[in-house]
Amino acid sequence: MSIDVRDPSPDFLAFWREHHVCTLTTLRPDGTPHVVPVGVTYDPEAGLARIITNKHSTKVANILAAGPEGARVAVCQVKPGRWATLEGRATVRTEAELVADAVSRYAERYGRTPTPNPDRIVIEIALDRALGRV
Repeated sequence: MSIDVRDPSPDFLAFWREHHVCTLTTLRPDGTPHVVPVGVTYDPEAGLARIITNKHSTKVANILAAGPEGARVAVCQVKPGRWATLEGRATVRTEAELVADAVSRYAERYGRTPTPNPDRIVIEIALDRALGRV
């Protein structure tokens, strides 16, 4: 079922506010998928999903390798009987205020503030597709 990323149903949005481990799928330079567990926050008003991570991670390297336009990615979460996927173009953001905002959003969704990390960056996904059954 296709969902408007900027105007999701209340149930879809509620599912993205629950505590779930998600997966991020990026493509390696050879085109093979790289799938890893991540925490994701969804901001339909901005049309963005955000992931905080270490700037030295493979997922960041995969996104950077795609070039300045960013990389096509998907984030997904599953709970028995329910699932949701967000797709879009990911870019890497390093601005301190964007990292702080993403950490705050993560803390709100996951109920804990991550320990400080000078190598933390944000993967920002400009969303263009949402699918799911919630």
